[in-house]
Amino acid sequence: MTEINETAWLWAAKGTGAVAGSAVSLAYILPGGRREAALRFAAGVVCGLVFGGTAGLKIATELGIASTIGSFETMLMGSAAASLCTWWALGFLARAFERGGWAWPKERRESDGR
Repeated sequence: MTEINETAWLWAAKGTGAVAGSAVSLAYILPGGRREAALRFAAGVVCGLVFGGTAGLKIATELGIASTIGSFETMLMGSAAASLCTWWALGFLARAFERGGWAWPKERRESDGR
């Protein structure tokens, strides 16, 4: 039998956490259609894979459990959290830019007819 090395387990934890976080995100805030659901799921998985390690380390450090839990749990927790938070952050930015309050200074909006 071949053994799975630690790197493969960490990637598996990242992937599992990212998929779980995206699934919870879809269930918590229902998408408007299939396209939006697919885009939200994909963005959540990518952010979970990219930022999972850093987020997990930060969460574990802030909670004071960094020395208690292993690297697998840290990656799983961080990927799920990063994936779940992706749509909260993007939703906040989308609403802010929709209103136009942060996109351009007031003088520029008025001069351009915005």
